Amino acid sequence: SINGKCFDWLLVSRRSCFRAGVRYYVRGIDSEGHAANFVETEQIVHYKGSKASFVQTRGSIPFFWSQRPNLKYKPKPQISKSVNHMDGFQRHFDSQIISYGKQMIVNLVNQKGSEKPLEQTFARMVSSMANGMVRYVAFDFHKECSRMRWDRLQILMDQLAEQQDE
Repeated sequence: SINGKCFDWLLVSRRSCFRAGVRYYVRGIDSEGHAANFVETEQIVHYKGSKASFVQTRGSIPFFWSQRPNLKYKPKPQISKSVNHMDGFQRHFDSQIISYGKQMIVNLVNQKGSEKPLEQTFARMVSSMANGMVRYVAFDFHKECSRMRWDRLQILMDQLAEQQDE
């Protein structure tokens, strides 16, 4: 109940059966474009017979890469050099667009250090795909929100506001 108005709020997450696995062992995509650890989360609001839904997806960065565990706290990501990334990447987003429509990609990885090549490759591939149904925003979450400065998420929200309203 908010301001005396009662409504139902449902939160449903559906995990894909393709490329499920534990962190660090399963990363990237397969040749069919299935992203590792892909989850669809739907928020449904029901109020006086009316319903509204918002769907958000998350998954591993959709190209061929790995991050094999070792004795380091955070193993270095390795981008595969011997494969055509664009085929699987294109399949991934074709499937996303068919299922969900326009895509707003929000990449939260570090834009420095060992994750920098992941962010750069992702941005370059989205640009190369040149699909008006897909928009890319990189937000260095760890840098912007370090030391529990959660108020800095407003920077990201401002970047996404117009598309979210749409």
